[in-house]
Amino acid sequence: MKSIKNAALYVAVIFMSINATSQTTKDIVDVAANSKEHTTLVAAIKAAELVTTLQSTGPFTVFAPTNAAFANLPTGALDNLLKPENKLKLSGILTYHVVSGNMDAKAITEAIKKNGGKVTLKTAAGGYLIASILNGKVILKDEKGDTATVTATDLTATNGVIHVIDRVLMPKD
Repeated sequence: MKSIKNAALYVAVIFMSINATSQTTKDIVDVAANSKEHTTLVAAIKAAELVTTLQSTGPFTVFAPTNAAFANLPTGALDNLLKPENKLKLSGILTYHVVSGNMDAKAITEAIKKNGGKVTLKTAAGGYLIASILNGKVILKDEKGDTATVTATDLTATNGVIHVIDRVLMPKD
């Protein structure tokens, strides 16, 4: 009986290590593409021709809006952004959700606490996000004053980390 338990434990450890290995072999785009909640984001990344950039070495910290977040944009806004003639604007919005470096949830919360309750994050688009904590959740404030809540953290990739957010953030026009 003891050898059966040991064999079962051994098999479980092998499956866990295979699963962990497969997760760490995916880049930012692959991780997002494997999420049912990020199909709109992946379509936007493709339309903005940012796939190669987000598959590069990085590291990147990506605040990834869900499909529901994109659905909350004003009527027609997403369709308009996905048009080829708006690729530059779409790229600017998407790179506004990217911060250089690999900032896991612990690093972000420590930076917020260290800086008196909020920290400014410079985005790949050149703009800024203000991160703070409200009711135990990380909140991001964009340059227009709107906020998004981080709803899931630390989706790791080979070239960074993804944090899921509930709103599309917007840079200054």
